[in-house]
Amino acid sequence: MSKLRFAIFGAGFWSRFQLVAWRELKDAECVAICDRVRAKAEALAREFSVGGVYDDPEECLSREKPDFVDIVTSAETHAQLVKQVASHRIPVICQKPMAMSLEEAEDMVVTCRNAGVPMFVHENFRWQTPMRELHRVLSEGRIGRPFRARIDFISGFPTFINQPYLKDMEKFILMDIGTHLLDLARFLFGEAESVYCHTQRIHGDIKGEDVATVVLKTEGGVTVLCEMGFAENFLEQDRFPETFVFVEGDKGSVHLAPDLWLRVTTQEGTFARRAIPPSYPWVDPSLAVVHASILPCHANILRALRGEGAAETTGEDNLKTMRLIFASYDSARSGQAVELK
Repeated sequence: MSKLRFAIFGAGFWSRFQLVAWRELKDAECVAICDRVRAKAEALAREFSVGGVYDDPEECLSREKPDFVDIVTSAETHAQLVKQVASHRIPVICQKPMAMSLEEAEDMVVTCRNAGVPMFVHENFRWQTPMRELHRVLSEGRIGRPFRARIDFISGFPTFINQPYLKDMEKFILMDIGTHLLDLARFLFGEAESVYCHTQRIHGDIKGEDVATVVLKTEGGVTVLCEMGFAENFLEQDRFPETFVFVEGDKGSVHLAPDLWLRVTTQEGTFARRAIPPSYPWVDPSLAVVHASILPCHANILRALRGEGAAETTGEDNLKTMRLIFASYDSARSGQAVELK
C-alpha cells in the first residue's frame, strides 16, 4: 500500500517530536507544515526536508489534500482546526487536551462523526513502556482483584521554561497533566462513577491551578487517587517525567517505582525488573519514557487510518477523559463529589 500523506498544523515545541516519530513509520509521509507564523513553519520544513509550507490552514488543505492532518497547536485552537479539517472530509489527529471546554470537545466529536471523518487524540502516556507492562500485570490477574490505586505525577521540574504559555492558562494542571493521569486511570481501571477534586495554586504568577488531587471511584469498585503537581519544590524522588503508580489487589500489589522499576509482590515474594522504553537516536535520554511513547501511539493510529484495526485513543474515547476533567473542576468549585451518569 502507498504511504499516507499528512500535514502537521503547528511548528512549536512538540511538533519536532511528532515529526521524528512519524519518520520511524514507513507508511506515512509529511508533505506540509502549517503555522500561523510562517517563519516557524519554514524552519521546521527545512530541518525535515518537507516541501509544503503554509501559514493558512485552508490553503494547505485545499492544495495538498492530505490523507490526514496532525494538529500540534495550542489547545484553544483545536476546536476550530478540527472542524475545519473535518469539513474537507479529512481524518484528523489532535493533541491533548482536546479542547478548553466540554462543550467544544463534544462538538468536535459530533462534527467529525456527522462528517464521517475519523478523529483521534494523541494521548501517549498510556503507550509508555512501563504503563503497558503494568496493564499486562493487572490483566493477567497477578495481584488478584485491584481495589485501591495511586497515580502520581508530582515534580519540581520548571515546566514554564519550555512552555511559558502555560502560565496564562485559566485551567492548568488538570488540563495539562490531568488529562494524562485520568486517561491512565481509565486505561488501567475502567470508567469512573464519581470524582472528587481539590486544587491549589502555589505559583503566584500563574492564572490556573498547579496542584491537584483527584479521587475516582470506578464502576469496578477501585478507588483511584491521582496526585499531580508542578509547584517547582524540592522532592527526593523527583524523576521527571516519570509517573509513579501503586496498586493494591486482594492477592498482592504492584508498584511502578522511580527509575522505571516495576515491583510485583504476592505471597511468593517480590519480583522486580525495570520497564525500559525502546531507544531511538532522536529521544532525549532524560525524557525517554515520554518521547519513546509517541511512536507506538502514532503506530496505533496509523493502523486505524489504514483500516487495519481500531485505535485506542479516538475522539469518542478521549471525550470520556475530558468529562472527568471538567467534572473535577466542578468538584473543586463545589467542594463536593460529582456523580457521573
